[in-house]
Amino acid sequence: MTIFEKSSSEVPEKMDKEENLNNGEDVPDIENDGSLNGNDEEIGRYWAQYSERNMTYEEPLLVKRINTTSQIAIVGSNLCPIESLDYEIFDNEMFNQDWRSRKKVQIFQYVVLKWVFALLIGVGTGLVGLFNNISVENIAGFKLLLTTSLMSKQRFLEAFLAYAGLNMVLGAAAAALCAFIAPSAAGSGIPEVKAYLNGIDAHSILAPNTLFVKIVGSILGVSAGFVVGKEGPMVHTGACIASFLGQGGSRKYGLTFSWLRHFKNDRDRRDMITCGAAAGVAAAFRSPVGGVLFALEEAASWWRSALLWRTFFTTAVVAIVLRAGIQFCSTGKCGLFGEGGLILYDVGSAQVSYSAGDILAVIVLGTIAGILGSIYNFLVDKVVRTYSIINEKGPFFKISLAVAISLLTSCCYYFLPWIATCIPCPSDSTVTCPSIDESGEYKSFQCPPGYYNDLASLFLNTNDDAIRNLFSPKINKEFHMSSLFIFFAAVYFLGILTYGIAVPSGLFIPVILAGAAYGRVLSRLFEPITQLDRGLFSLLGAASFLGGTMRMTVSICVILLELTNDLYLLPLVMLVLLISKSVADIFNKGVYDQILKIKGLPYLEAHAEPYMRNIATRDVVSGPLMAFSGIEKVGNILHVLNTTGHNGFPVIDEPPFVDAPELCGLVLRSYLLVLLKAKNFTSERVYADQSILENISVLDFGKAGSGKGVKLEDLDIQDEDLDMYVDLHPITNTSPYTVVETMSLAKAAIIFRQHGLRHMCVVPKSQGRPPIVGILTRHDFMPEHVLGLYPDIKHHKWH
Repeated sequence: MTIFEKSSSEVPEKMDKEENLNNGEDVPDIENDGSLNGNDEEIGRYWAQYSERNMTYEEPLLVKRINTTSQIAIVGSNLCPIESLDYEIFDNEMFNQDWRSRKKVQIFQYVVLKWVFALLIGVGTGLVGLFNNISVENIAGFKLLLTTSLMSKQRFLEAFLAYAGLNMVLGAAAAALCAFIAPSAAGSGIPEVKAYLNGIDAHSILAPNTLFVKIVGSILGVSAGFVVGKEGPMVHTGACIASFLGQGGSRKYGLTFSWLRHFKNDRDRRDMITCGAAAGVAAAFRSPVGGVLFALEEAASWWRSALLWRTFFTTAVVAIVLRAGIQFCSTGKCGLFGEGGLILYDVGSAQVSYSAGDILAVIVLGTIAGILGSIYNFLVDKVVRTYSIINEKGPFFKISLAVAISLLTSCCYYFLPWIATCIPCPSDSTVTCPSIDESGEYKSFQCPPGYYNDLASLFLNTNDDAIRNLFSPKINKEFHMSSLFIFFAAVYFLGILTYGIAVPSGLFIPVILAGAAYGRVLSRLFEPITQLDRGLFSLLGAASFLGGTMRMTVSICVILLELTNDLYLLPLVMLVLLISKSVADIFNKGVYDQILKIKGLPYLEAHAEPYMRNIATRDVVSGPLMAFSGIEKVGNILHVLNTTGHNGFPVIDEPPFVDAPELCGLVLRSYLLVLLKAKNFTSERVYADQSILENISVLDFGKAGSGKGVKLEDLDIQDEDLDMYVDLHPITNTSPYTVVETMSLAKAAIIFRQHGLRHMCVVPKSQGRPPIVGILTRHDFMPEHVLGLYPDIKHHKWH
């Protein structure tokens, strides 16, 4: 074992205080919240709190906790340890030999299996999407029919008790599932999937129990009348299905086959989860092309043409499955789930022609939506932070919070329509007024025969049906201005208050719902200057709100066009999305980017911060650095593994095997554990014989799935083994990514992200020094860490 000390001339003064926490995995982020102002005394006192096995972590919510891992974050509604993923192809002797020994039929098998898995992901996600919609339509439909029936009999109190009681029971059940079975299933899931595809892994983020709770909890939450959507959870569901299929089998249950061993790596699993995320959007919106573009624009951090083909194939399969399901359900075999059960909004009956007044109205619409969208994100940030403090107190508080929000939502939905005045039914004989089904456009509520309540027609419906009513060009003057404004305000604030409770909840539908009502309100205000249909204005309002909150453009545009089936709207949708996104970007980031930061997930952005150009890589690495010799003593390895939590170690070849010390490569902690468990030791310090390694299979080094890999507790090392030697060369990555110590941190950050790295070796510029300066990990590129070391650099004016 080698320990490289860094001289004071090589390390900035502030770095002298740091311990060796930068070997492999990320050390905890320092949140730049003012608690550390950067002077030497405070940083020294802060870092003195850390030990190699016990570190204090101050997370973004400013709650101090003790953690024995290198990084923690909020996943779903619970705090849990996270680590980086190994997307890099490991180039070592064992894996190279395995690839060389593969036959053409095995290579063909590997390629075919990728497409088979894509097919299975599409079929599985499509069936889950169909099941979700059928379940929600039937559960919510029963609840709404019961309420309407009691209202028609003038039993108003019983109607409220039935409506609110069912909502609270369903909401409590959804929260209980998340609280007791899978806390990782709470929330949208899109930030977690986005973080995983960026290279961040967390316990149970894509586990089978998370998949189960995400499906059932989403059905219960949407049926409970929460202002949430099932679209965000569908993305997480698709990713969970892909992860389950992409684990390469299960050794725990004897389901591992030799032909699946090549999928036991993070790289192939990442590609399949990308397909799963795209399939989730396709299943939620019946938007296959929009699903591909969502994965490209928002979810995936790495993309290539081969992945584009497979993702497109996956979403096409989803579209076929959904079409088959709709045709089956159109015969009436799915209960209350009718032909229009899955989202498809008809706005194509109106003829659109643009004038200068129309363009002006759209510009104003987009500008105001950008401001409202940024306010929405700001308030969601505050609510999620507040709810996290409540949720961390235990399951009882999670369920109580969900029930309280359910009661508030029920009260708003039931009592606000009493404010509205009854409107005479239209004279058109083709419509049924008042409506008697669960998704009608003309709800009678408390009104006498021949009249309807326009506000009840929006509130006492499923979210999908409410959006369909707002988008419809056939409904022109049926909604009063005051009713639309009340509905917009209620949905806007209830959507904010609901996000963050411990139930699977998506943001797409609440934002579309608020935006649709907002578009209808502005269509009334712009009547003197525009001739656009109010249903079209409603669609443009929804698009502008999505642009103002999500900050996506291309994927949202295509999703909305596929939802409405009208290409004639393309120019106006593009214009309003660009305007709302540009305005909202002035104030804050997109909602998913904010949630990533709140949860403490160390997400690497596509671009480096400008001030990183003025910092060299050697300025952020810390020492002393633990390194192993190419042929190392077992006792040394065991000591380092016991006393550190690092996940990667440099391997140095030293005399007499080479003339001067040189960097051989990098070895992972998981590989060292497998090697030690096999006990291929030698009494002399010599290279391992080929026969010694024959009892180790490449399969043993595969990434563990939802089960556990080899742990230190699994090793059976006796005292006499400690003085034995083990050759690390066969498992050492001999071509790690290296950068020279004088390279700017900004340039290194771009390389790190583009190649999906977990470790980056920093090597000296001059000879005659140790062959490695340090190792950069994800943590070293985090703005919180860099600004913790150099708090004044962000405000320094560089010439």
